Amino acid sequence: MGLLEFFKRKDVQFSFDLELFQDVSKRVHMKKLAIDTCASFLARTISQSEFRIKEDGKYVKNELYYRLNIRPNLNQTASTFWQKVMYKLAYENECLIIQSDNQDLLIADSFTRKEYAVYEDVFSDITVNGFTFGRTYKQSEVLHLKYANENLAPLIDSLFEDYGELFGRILSSQKRKNQIRSTVKIAAATAKNDKAMKDVQDFIDKAYKAYAEKDVAIVPETEGFEYKEHFSGGGVAMQSVEEINKVTGGFFDQVALAFGIPLPLIRGDMADVEKLTKNYKTYTVNPLLKKFSDEGNAKFIEKKDFLNGDCISVRSASYLDIFELSNSIDKLRSSGIVNGNEIRVELGLDEVDIPQMEEYFITKNYQEMTSLEGGENNNNEA
Repeated sequence: MGLLEFFKRKDVQFSFDLELFQDVSKRVHMKKLAIDTCASFLARTISQSEFRIKEDGKYVKNELYYRLNIRPNLNQTASTFWQKVMYKLAYENECLIIQSDNQDLLIADSFTRKEYAVYEDVFSDITVNGFTFGRTYKQSEVLHLKYANENLAPLIDSLFEDYGELFGRILSSQKRKNQIRSTVKIAAATAKNDKAMKDVQDFIDKAYKAYAEKDVAIVPETEGFEYKEHFSGGGVAMQSVEEINKVTGGFFDQVALAFGIPLPLIRGDMADVEKLTKNYKTYTVNPLLKKFSDEGNAKFIEKKDFLNGDCISVRSASYLDIFELSNSIDKLRSSGIVNGNEIRVELGLDEVDIPQMEEYFITKNYQEMTSLEGGENNNNEA
């Protein structure tokens, strides 16, 4: 019998109506989990930073400070706002922030940018939460942030195509290990009767449900109907799922590297946490904060004021408390490098109006050799 004649037989045709095949779902969850984890990790770090405003040599808390650190707009807190900024940068590689008429800072969901060579770029069709602004904004009127020179999305998508295909094949292979496969033998007369076939299909569904859900399942034998199970692999134990975890972990590692996050740090490893955190702050967090401060200085601070010392700086979250830094603080103070208020500012504390905190002190250990020639008297004077 030829292959064509085989498929023409009615007792074969019915078998394709028994819902034996299912589409393999796309493994999009693996990509989304990796990107969300990395974006969330960065967002949590950035949202703990503090924007500081310096005017006339002093750090002040004014309206701009309140907008950047407490409540950018009526519907968001600062931490939620900057987390959303990071998600936009991670997924879209850029983020546009505009200022409304009441000074609220708003993150644009979509916009159109017209670029120029020697004039300011113009932004139009700016939409925020379903509302589209009718006016246009110049580059000097917005905060326009870019995460990298090139969009990471195409890179991650291309990477996912390879890992996703490999992941799907390994997962499908593991599912087939020790899979219970069944065959049903029925009379040819039954195959030609549509109603009889429907009854057979209902019976098969009920039998399958009973086998899957009950510890003990009793199914009656029917004349002209024979049910038989076949164990794939001859009952060999299922292989370990380590291969699946390796593929998933490999893709996750590549995404983390693309975002500049140390792999042991995002995995939660406890070894060398301090060193890894320093590297993470130096090579990933600080460059991002530098982008934020540069954009803020360019848009909120006039050029002449910036040259006179006014600026916006961003202080990242510290992984050490003041007690762990006490020895270093004492050395800085006693060597005359900084005064008390300068140390307080670096620790994130407010300056105090105490004259002694503005003075610089040097201990006798740092005196010049010439000052020690007088002996005990010079030391006492010091």
